[in-house]
Amino acid sequence: MKKSIILAASVAASATLVASAQAAPSIVAQAKAYVAKATNPAVTYAGPTTGPKAVPHKFIVYISSNQSNGGARGVGKAVREAAKAIGWRFRLLDGKGTAAGQNAALQEAIALHPAGIVLGGLDATQSAPFIEQADKAGIKVVGWNISPHPGPMSKPSVVYNVAQDPLDVAKAAALYAIARSDGHAQVVIFTTSEFSIALAKSNRMAKIIRECPGCKVLKIENVPLSGTATRMPQVTTALLSKFGKRWNYSLAINDLYYDYMAPGLSAAGHKGDGAPYNISAGDGSKSAFQRIRSKQYQTATVAAPLELEGWQCVDQLNRAFAGKPAVAEPDPVHLFTPENVDQDGGKQDLFNPPDGYKKVFLKIWGKG
Repeated sequence: MKKSIILAASVAASATLVASAQAAPSIVAQAKAYVAKATNPAVTYAGPTTGPKAVPHKFIVYISSNQSNGGARGVGKAVREAAKAIGWRFRLLDGKGTAAGQNAALQEAIALHPAGIVLGGLDATQSAPFIEQADKAGIKVVGWNISPHPGPMSKPSVVYNVAQDPLDVAKAAALYAIARSDGHAQVVIFTTSEFSIALAKSNRMAKIIRECPGCKVLKIENVPLSGTATRMPQVTTALLSKFGKRWNYSLAINDLYYDYMAPGLSAAGHKGDGAPYNISAGDGSKSAFQRIRSKQYQTATVAAPLELEGWQCVDQLNRAFAGKPAVAEPDPVHLFTPENVDQDGGKQDLFNPPDGYKKVFLKIWGKG
């Protein structure tokens, strides 16, 4: 009798192991199917085609979280271009990558008495008192990547947070690691506790990697974006010492981390097109495109359509100035790899969906 029970238990255990082994390929297959869609060059504009005409004689201020960050810098450039196209005055202030610097820039912006402020990558929670101060002063506030959730915000009062869905961005990055490694990614994740959107992305990436039976999260490394230049060389060396060849993939919430990894990897004998394969869940900086194209210490980025998002910020402000509600302006999630880096604007070192959207906005504003 005992032998029968033991045999039955053994058969059940074997069946469980077989089922687990069979489950792993399905996860890899799902990841590969998702990546195929995320790298597809067919990207189209899906935003609004109607709205209020340009409200004239407005002055707006763009506050960049950090002008050394390619995402915040790129959106600011696009906001400047769109403001000129709609006929508004524009000014840029640099938060210089610190909470103190960003709050000082917000205070300066409020003192300038603009009609509107665009927050480029600041954290809505950290900046909430100043955003509410601006709202009480009658200043319309639009954000770019200031919260984990795109759309209007009530607390603090923000007309619209222009952004890709950060969880979808994180999903694309993590699934690419699973697909490319055939389900054997051993991952270090780089994030920062400075921003809620960063933690939302890194938590999402970690969850997806842990759902892959053959994958592992080696470590979640908290490095402030403002400290990447000084900290990443030492962090890279320490991680190599601790994990060695086990560390075969990196996931980061921003391309900026990889700006400062190459020297450490090169000194340790790692080739630019070898492991660890570095993948970014935003924002698609110029240097990231160049690294991916040349296969030098970055394998992929889930780039944000920075120019489109800058124009969206101006459109949302114009709707607010006209007394109209914000409208949904969904942003595509697109993964750039060495195989498709020169598609969809990649040759320009940025992700720019078809330029038709500018004509659409100009027509809406009565400027086309």
